[in-house]
Amino acid sequence: MAFNDLLLQVGGAGRFQQIQVTLVVLPLLLMASHNTLQNFTAAVPTHHCRPPADTNLSKDGELDAWLPRDGQGRPESCLRFTSPQRGPPFPNDTETNGTGATEPCTHGWIYDNSTFPSTIVMEWDLVCSRRALRQLAQSLYMVGVLLGAMIFGHLADRLGRRKVLILNYLQTAVSGTCAAFAPNFPVYCAFRLLSGMSLAGISLNCMTLNVEWTPTHTRACVGTLIGYVYSLGQFLLAGVAYAVPHWRYLQLLVSVPFFAFFIYSWFFIESARWYSSSGRLDLTLKALQRVAWINGKREEGASLSMEQVLRASLQKELTLGKGQASAMELLRCPALRRLFLCLSMLWFATSFAYYGLVMDLQGFGVSIYLIQVIFGAVDLPAKLVGFLVINSMGRRPAQMASLLLAGICILINGVVPQDQSIVRTSLAVLGKGCLAASFNCIFLYTGELYPTVIRQTGLGMGSTLARVGSIVSPLVSMTAEIYPSVPLFIYGAVPVAASAATALLPETLGQPLPDTVQDVENRRRGKRRQQRQERKQMVPLQASAQAKDGL
Repeated sequence: MAFNDLLLQVGGAGRFQQIQVTLVVLPLLLMASHNTLQNFTAAVPTHHCRPPADTNLSKDGELDAWLPRDGQGRPESCLRFTSPQRGPPFPNDTETNGTGATEPCTHGWIYDNSTFPSTIVMEWDLVCSRRALRQLAQSLYMVGVLLGAMIFGHLADRLGRRKVLILNYLQTAVSGTCAAFAPNFPVYCAFRLLSGMSLAGISLNCMTLNVEWTPTHTRACVGTLIGYVYSLGQFLLAGVAYAVPHWRYLQLLVSVPFFAFFIYSWFFIESARWYSSSGRLDLTLKALQRVAWINGKREEGASLSMEQVLRASLQKELTLGKGQASAMELLRCPALRRLFLCLSMLWFATSFAYYGLVMDLQGFGVSIYLIQVIFGAVDLPAKLVGFLVINSMGRRPAQMASLLLAGICILINGVVPQDQSIVRTSLAVLGKGCLAASFNCIFLYTGELYPTVIRQTGLGMGSTLARVGSIVSPLVSMTAEIYPSVPLFIYGAVPVAASAATALLPETLGQPLPDTVQDVENRRRGKRRQQRQERKQMVPLQASAQAKDGL
């Protein structure tokens, strides 16, 4: 008896699965908010230098007398005159204006708080010479996500999914709340890094716990549900940020609910599969019987015996225990090395370009709240179209097309004039939708390409490369200092180049999942054998064609 048969015996996708999946998935609404929270908490308002403290700002023209103008007639953001300049308009010059020298903003800045009453940029002056710190804060958050995926993924295999989830909920609640009360920027970054770690653990264990408690035929539905809940969270962030624009209150609002998640997570039932793989068969039986009772299958649960659980556990060991592979096999084995290198490029490129778009909402020249809603809305049809293409044309063309089209849209955006906000926004939305479809495809494609004995390791390595892409992405935006469109050219070129790697990967549509490394090798040899046979068949055809031409 396989473990899936035990799940079906105790109710399949019954009341327990519906309740626990809902409760486990609910925190993902706010996880999406945390990932892109800095679009609002670190928004950069219009600003200019503050004149000396003794300046009489109530006097007409007194403030303008301190402010040089840029090429478009707007006050310079990072320079002011060393002394007030009164009289006719001043020529455009970053060093001198013909009547007085300029200097950096030694007395701070004045911010336009009409849209954002308070952000971390305004509170800690993360502009001009300190503007790189804004991107550093987001990169440190992504470093936390990377560390969390590595640490909590390992802990979940040792301690169980439920215990790690409980810890992650508490850590997110505490670190997120502390970030809202951070007295300075370094403390804020430290708590954001801790939040990133715990949210990564929530993401991984949410998927694992749900999948391990659901029968095979419902897993695709659970995965789709998780993807759509994440997209819905982007809508939620736009509404919450609009209603609560102060950064400290917004940070607090998306963190406090995790205290509630922490409380009800104590009622989760640990994965029976994990109990079984850990050799704790008595707890496996108790968990299955408890689930049967919740699902209204008391008689079926009571009829379960230790012998049935033992047989399911032994079958799993026989299926997976042969030819266990280590992480080093990804580089040692030629077939796996090729998969690893190609998939690493796809994971990195997708995450790199995705966060390059979603973390620069202010650069499109439209309302930041509107663009957040649009970016969330495009995921819904994009994931549906991606799903249809994946199942009709195959994984490889879907992966290649989504990355290639996304890169082209971003590259075109780099040459569109800044004042064409509608065109730029439309291209960005299309590119973001393609990247969302690429994420959905790469998750499925990676799981189907790697053999069972190393599948989880392969997915973990892919996720690690995705985190690296999300860390590097905010730092690339600093190249806008060289030329405004440079970040877009980089964000577009990477997915275009990476899409070529899909040509080196095999198609998996309708193919059985490989269980061992040998299965992957056999698939590779089978493909080569088929190509040789096709070439041999082409030789007589070409010869007959030449003979006909000679006649």
